[in-house]
Amino acid sequence: MGRRPEVFVRQVSMVEGQRLQRITRTAKDPVKLRRAIVVLMSALGQPAPGIAHLLKVTEDYVRDVIYAFNERGFDAPGPKWSGGAPRRIDEQTRDWICVIARCDPRFLGKPFSCWSLVKLRDYLTDAGYVTTISVQTLRRVLHELGVSWQAIKTWKASTDPDFTAKMRRVLDLYDHPPADGRVLCVDEFGPLNLQPRPGRAWRPYGKRLRATYHQGIRHMIAALDLATGRLHYRIRDRERWREFLSFVKTLRRRWPNDRLYLIVDNFSPHKHPKVRGWCAANHEPFPT
Repeated sequence: MGRRPEVFVRQVSMVEGQRLQRITRTAKDPVKLRRAIVVLMSALGQPAPGIAHLLKVTEDYVRDVIYAFNERGFDAPGPKWSGGAPRRIDEQTRDWICVIARCDPRFLGKPFSCWSLVKLRDYLTDAGYVTTISVQTLRRVLHELGVSWQAIKTWKASTDPDFTAKMRRVLDLYDHPPADGRVLCVDEFGPLNLQPRPGRAWRPYGKRLRATYHQGIRHMIAALDLATGRLHYRIRDRERWREFLSFVKTLRRRWPNDRLYLIVDNFSPHKHPKVRGWCAANHEPFPT
């Protein structure tokens, strides 16, 4: 079998040679860079086997690049990307994937509160939205639709069986305040850590001012009057039923002739027997 005839590019002008050199220096696409190098080396007289050996490609690849450049010129070095394989997931299915990923899995009967990609893939295939889909494809679909994994704060639902009745009772007090009394929202805030604030002053050398604060923890008990929007509070050292009852007594002295409706949370000092007993003895409704 005889040796294959040598193949070289056509005569390259000086302008074309400068353009090829510029492509080899600036091209970011590896395909375009490799093809430009093949054409430039062939224009310098390098045979096809030598170019293939230097670039670690086959001789047929080098010959095809040279033939293409001789026929089409500088259109040949650039890659001709095709459209790729058709999508197996249509737009409607992609939208459904986005909607399901953003909803709470418990609404769909699942025993968990958030989706992982594996759990979401399993649900989509079991529910018949897709026949098969990989985790990476699912990640790419969510990314293209602008859905990302984020840390969020969720609302925790109450497990109290009487929660709905209590909620409606509280909302009714908000929307329809009773004419014979006053609605007060009572809660605690704390612990409050007292911190000193440094100051500056000119003092005699060698003499320092002593600290004027006593470090400690404080708690604030406050009541918001819905009728006026005013906040009434007391600062206490501790947060027990005794402090809460003392604060309720101050509210009683502030409005001696009104019936007080206290809205509080499930903090244990609010439900202490002595607190409830005092409220009943002073014609107060039990805390909601």
